[in-house]
Amino acid sequence: MKTTRRCRSLLSVSLNFFALFFSITAFITTYWCVGTQRVPKPKCSKLRTHQCIDYGVNETDPNKVVYSWETGDDRFLFRQFHTGIWYSCEENIHDESEMCRSFIDLAPASEKGMLWLSLVSEMLYIVLLLVGFSLMCLDLVHSSNVIDGLKLNAFAAVFTVLSGLLGMVAHVMYTQVFQVTVSLGPPDWRPYNWVYGWSFCMAWASFTCCMGASVTTLNSYTKTVIEFRHKRKTFEQSIREENAREAFGYYRERSMQSISKSMEVYPSQSLKSSRKTPIPADSLDLSDIAGSLGEEQC
Repeated sequence: MKTTRRCRSLLSVSLNFFALFFSITAFITTYWCVGTQRVPKPKCSKLRTHQCIDYGVNETDPNKVVYSWETGDDRFLFRQFHTGIWYSCEENIHDESEMCRSFIDLAPASEKGMLWLSLVSEMLYIVLLLVGFSLMCLDLVHSSNVIDGLKLNAFAAVFTVLSGLLGMVAHVMYTQVFQVTVSLGPPDWRPYNWVYGWSFCMAWASFTCCMGASVTTLNSYTKTVIEFRHKRKTFEQSIREENAREAFGYYRERSMQSISKSMEVYPSQSLKSSRKTPIPADSLDLSDIAGSLGEEQC
């Protein structure tokens, strides 16, 4: 029982650790969504001679009309961007650096409340995961005490389930906010195309590990309770059987003692009763005796 319970505790701790690691990694990274943005090409200059629009030599003369023969998508650049919970970063078309902006500022005003709720839920998700992980570690250390282990298992399961629910709600709310921001966000930020990134995958992997840890902890709690009750029932049944055997032996010994005592009393009484009483000589009839002897001879 102790070995299987320890194995289940190790599995729960491992799943909770991966859930905590994935959630923290996803929370601090900016690759929830990645894609490209379409921006106009900058003017060509001495420092930039490609991926730009050349208007000719008279571009500084305000009285001259300049033309560009580039049309359609040729007039635009496609730069990479990646967005997380806190920031959205995109390539700088003028150099090789990145520009980052707060995603809270990019979200529409109607979605800021939901975005803040998503952020609070994500933080509570991590905090509850950490509490559940601590309780599971305590259960692993104090695995010799079954009662304390059951209490720790129960609390760890409750905290882990609550954290998983909060994490799911936070992920769904952030997804909705991002989709609305794609449609109603600033024109210079709106993506041309986008997909979910590895941070988003890690967030849902964290939720999966969290649910696995909670189910394993509940399973460990249930099995430990069932095994404990079964052992207690077996112990009580063995105690009852032992008491019954002791009582049977006691009454058997008492009955044997009573029988032996009665056997000792009965022979003495039978000997006394079997003794013949003496017959007086004057009461005997000699003629009767002689007649009876004659009949026997005949």
